[in-house]
Amino acid sequence: MKKILLRLFTLILILILAFIWVMLNPQPAFAQINTINYNNASLENRDFSHTDLVGVTFVAAEMRGTNFQGANLTNAILTKGVLLKANLEGANLAGALVDRVTLDGANLKNAIFTEATLTRSRFFDADVTGADFTDALIDRYQVALLCKRADGVNPVTGISTRESLGCR
Repeated sequence: MKKILLRLFTLILILILAFIWVMLNPQPAFAQINTINYNNASLENRDFSHTDLVGVTFVAAEMRGTNFQGANLTNAILTKGVLLKANLEGANLAGALVDRVTLDGANLKNAIFTEATLTRSRFFDADVTGADFTDALIDRYQVALLCKRADGVNPVTGISTRESLGCR
């Protein structure tokens, strides 16, 4: 009986000490500081050229004719967006999530899409001259369409558009 009481007392003591340690040793939450959120925003014809937009979210944003020329959109989130005739010339979208985005008629010259996720997005009549899609995840149908007009070499990465898309 003494052994059982001693074990029970030891267990309770360990639980109390663990509780006190957890309460006295709080860890800060790792939230992104200064995160900009353009979700559901109307950004038609806005000028974001040469802007640092690393990690910024543009979920369901209306961005027709928006200028992102030379912008840094590394790891940005652009989902369910409309970028009809937008200018992304020379923009860096490395690691970006570009899911269900309409990029019809967009200027993607020399844009960098390395390791980006471009699923269920459309690129009809988009200019992809010099764009780098190395290790990007793109729907096969869109790759086939992009390969029909893929041309040029990205001036920053030195990779040809056709090579980055895996065109035959």
